[in-house]
Amino acid sequence: MLKNSFFQPFMKKVSIVLCFYFVQASLFAQDTTRRQTIEITSAYKPVLRDAAKIDLYATPFKADTSRPRLAYSIPPQNLFFSYQPVVLRPLPLFIDTAVVLGTRNYVKAGFGSYTTPYVEGALGFGDGKTALLNIYGNYISSRGKIKNQDFSEMDLKAMGSFFSGNNEFYGSLGFAQHEYYQYGYDHNIFDYPKESIRRSYHDMNLTFGVKNSQVNKLGINYDPHIEVHAFGREKDVDESTLIVDLPAEKMVGGHVAIKVSLYANINGYKVSGLKIDNSLYQVSPSLAYTSDVFKINAGITPSWNNGEAALLPNIYGEVQLQQNVIAVQGGWIGRYIANSFRTLSNQNPYMVDPVFLNNTKEVQYFGGIKATVGKHFNFNAKAAFIQYTDMPLFINDNFDQKRFLMLNESRVNNFQIHGDMNYIDQDKFTLTGAVDLNTYSGLKDNSSAWGLYPLKVTGSLRWNAFKQLLVKGDLIAFSGAKAYDGGFTKNLKGGTDLSVGGEFKINKMFSAWVDFNNVLNSKYEYWNRYPVYGLQVIGGVIVRF
Repeated sequence: MLKNSFFQPFMKKVSIVLCFYFVQASLFAQDTTRRQTIEITSAYKPVLRDAAKIDLYATPFKADTSRPRLAYSIPPQNLFFSYQPVVLRPLPLFIDTAVVLGTRNYVKAGFGSYTTPYVEGALGFGDGKTALLNIYGNYISSRGKIKNQDFSEMDLKAMGSFFSGNNEFYGSLGFAQHEYYQYGYDHNIFDYPKESIRRSYHDMNLTFGVKNSQVNKLGINYDPHIEVHAFGREKDVDESTLIVDLPAEKMVGGHVAIKVSLYANINGYKVSGLKIDNSLYQVSPSLAYTSDVFKINAGITPSWNNGEAALLPNIYGEVQLQQNVIAVQGGWIGRYIANSFRTLSNQNPYMVDPVFLNNTKEVQYFGGIKATVGKHFNFNAKAAFIQYTDMPLFINDNFDQKRFLMLNESRVNNFQIHGDMNYIDQDKFTLTGAVDLNTYSGLKDNSSAWGLYPLKVTGSLRWNAFKQLLVKGDLIAFSGAKAYDGGFTKNLKGGTDLSVGGEFKINKMFSAWVDFNNVLNSKYEYWNRYPVYGLQVIGGVIVRF
């Protein structure tokens, strides 16, 4: 009894203490496993910048097929455009269609002085990833103040590409109809029926090719393509031309490239029972080396011109004196210019049907510099000594003086000084200019270089004054060439042709445009006895859809 009375109170206390301990331990264990949440609020919101939208047109620029080099250099951050002078003709200046503000589908129409209607349109189909088709067409005609001083031009063309794997299959189909009249006669003495002086040229052309869009396993870039022309004048002349070009390039290492090209130009010409075959074949192997300091291309071009063999040089290079600032260039190169009735009538649409066709061989030694000043200004200057073999020249026919006969000059030398520049500020402002000074000498068969101009200056301006307004201008100035007229030599007067225009975008669908051609009303003759139109105004609207 004593033991029980002693241990019972003691055991109760121990039990109470143990219970308190386990409860406390349990509470501490719960605190150590408790999860806590922290909320963080930030005012930063990531935003993607709007990408610059590039409008696609119905005649896109031809893609560069050359393989990019591994030795990269960052150029000034501005746009660069290749500059090509416009061919002069004794007609009004062509309406500028190079800069069009809008989408791939549009119609441009207008009317102007000299009874000049103008229509242009384009349609684009495809997503550009698997397939692409562009259709383009234009028409223009004018009637001058001089009797029969008329002309009309129509051009239609469809271009398409199909992308399959690493290859792009491309092609085009086109038709051109150009009509002129030989109005350069003395209207006080002669009165020719209009049909007898009509020169109507037509050209159906087809191209097809395939090129790699990515470098293949063998590291070879290729772009074989063919071109076919069916050309003629009314029903009197037929000419067919087949052009085959098979270029290929393979990189060896990071700086050396092996290039080779096979080229053939086969031409058949028929007129009044006369048949002329004019063929040209070339093989052009070369070795190119490119680095950060200099570039060099060394090769030769074996050629067969109507069965006559020739070995032409293909050596040129460039050395950087200061990276992306100034470079010295030079070379010794040769080439053949394939002449056909189609190409010659593009130069002089008033020529008689030729009775012979020769390809012109050109060999030149040149040297010069090119430089970039700042981020916007670039210029190029070059001096060259050029020797031509079988150069076509044009003189007035002594019989009626309105037609041009084609002569052949077996040899002529030319010391040429060329310069061009451009100032480009993104897509807001573009100013380009070029000058060519030619000194012809050493003629063997003719006393003068008939129809070849000693000096020519060209310029172009494009200015987006603000978002809705585009202002443009073009300048062509030249010194007079020598002409042979009525058995006498004469010097033609020089000319200056200035054109200005603009385009105002009313809304997304409609725009208004106007062009002033030959603003100075210059009365020059590019071809002897063929004065051009004076001041001409033409304007209209553009509809985009």
